[in-house]
Amino acid sequence: MTVKSIAIIGGGTAGWLAANHLAVELRAETGISITVIESPEIGIIGVGEGTVPQIRKSLQKFGISEAELLATCDATFKDGIKFVDWLAPTSAPGANAYYHPFASPYPSGIDVTSHYLKHADWMAFESVCEVPALADAMKSPKRVSSPPFEGPLNYAYHFNAVKFGQLLAKNARDKLGVLHKQATIVDARLNAQGEVDVLITQDGERLQYDFYVDCSGFHSLILGKLLKVPFVDKSAHILTDSALAVQIPTADDAPIPPYTLAKAHSAGWLWDIPLTNRRGVGFVYASQHLSEAAALQGLAAYLGVGEDKLSPRKIPMRIGYREKFWCKNAVALGLAQGFVEPLEATSIFVTDFAAELFARNFVPDKAQMSAAADYCNKVVSYTWERVMDFVQLHYCISDRRDSDFWRRATLEAPRSEVLSERLALWQQHAPKKSDFFSRFDLFDVDNYLFVLYGMRFKTRPKRMTAFEEQVFAHEFDKVRQHTLQLGAELMPQREWLDGFLAAYRASAGSAGR
Repeated sequence: MTVKSIAIIGGGTAGWLAANHLAVELRAETGISITVIESPEIGIIGVGEGTVPQIRKSLQKFGISEAELLATCDATFKDGIKFVDWLAPTSAPGANAYYHPFASPYPSGIDVTSHYLKHADWMAFESVCEVPALADAMKSPKRVSSPPFEGPLNYAYHFNAVKFGQLLAKNARDKLGVLHKQATIVDARLNAQGEVDVLITQDGERLQYDFYVDCSGFHSLILGKLLKVPFVDKSAHILTDSALAVQIPTADDAPIPPYTLAKAHSAGWLWDIPLTNRRGVGFVYASQHLSEAAALQGLAAYLGVGEDKLSPRKIPMRIGYREKFWCKNAVALGLAQGFVEPLEATSIFVTDFAAELFARNFVPDKAQMSAAADYCNKVVSYTWERVMDFVQLHYCISDRRDSDFWRRATLEAPRSEVLSERLALWQQHAPKKSDFFSRFDLFDVDNYLFVLYGMRFKTRPKRMTAFEEQVFAHEFDKVRQHTLQLGAELMPQREWLDGFLAAYRASAGSAGR
């Protein structure tokens, strides 16, 4: 049987990312309809307001302009994450903060890690790139003259997740021919072969398609509830399980940091994500170690307001993933497939990756589908395991022992065999590209170097020749000089965005006349 109709259950970022990826990949296939079934009653979680640079490639693939994203989604540029208080308190100024930038740790392509290890007692590893100093100065990663999706610094975005979903929906409907149906799916039925047969709406309508994409959120209506695909629980590895999220308006002239702030506390961490008109702030915590009331108190203290002034949204977080993401005639994406706390902008990253993987490997002939399903399941499971490793890394190598949470996270939480092996190896040798033998390690040597040495991980120093020392020192000096040059050239992010938005609106106004 040939697939002629595909239903995507649920909108939001996951559903509309899936719709765009599928529509682009299948546009040469005639006779396959794609329908997004979105409930007018069920809101989206909408936590994922931070991204990684990969999202630029997807937007270009979909035909969505950077200008439209910036103009419609309250978007700002992000060139990294600033981590604060992830280490034990110290009297040294600035010692408890580091950047994980979207930059290469190899200036001019040269591995200078040995130079850092020799001088680790006074040197910050992040000085291998220009981002930290420019981010602290609130600089935009783009010049006014930079082409779309390009700039002197690598970057991603922060944006309003609800508006981003609407932008994806508009693009899928208007440009890619995706159908959109308003309905609330409350149940589904299997056929005699154990495949998904029909969806049942709140009004009793029965909807039948050939293939189903489950984007129903944590509910996981198809993969979890109907097909009963087991859930791989990772809550023993990553202890946080709850978040309180709020939105805080900002002044029109407030500086906009080009980074996500991830600030640790006694039982987890909080995010602070800047948009053009507000901040999205979330207090992530482990409920075994902190009550909801205490979490609210911590959130209010960070924001400098009374608890009675806040009405946060509580988000339960089930850490783990479905054993299979493709089962029979259904796949799951987004929260229906899996979740890990949004420490490294993992939510949209994994969803975008898995949606593209599925779309590029989709086989319309059901009889030939099993090979693609087996392959994709292996890839996605491997990807989730390595993503979990990278998130856990931030906890397990910390030297914080000031609370039960941190003692458990650093001393007791089990680690995967891969993570344990890598950490043992990296005590003797700095991470290198060959340590990451799969292209499905979404976080690779660049990411690990910045986090490991941002957190002062101890690696045995490697001896260098006098010539090597001279070359490495010269590379660091070149980075410093380039940082000063860019600092003089780049304008503050608020100024860049205000100028862009004014020009965009003026252009739109003249075009409408």
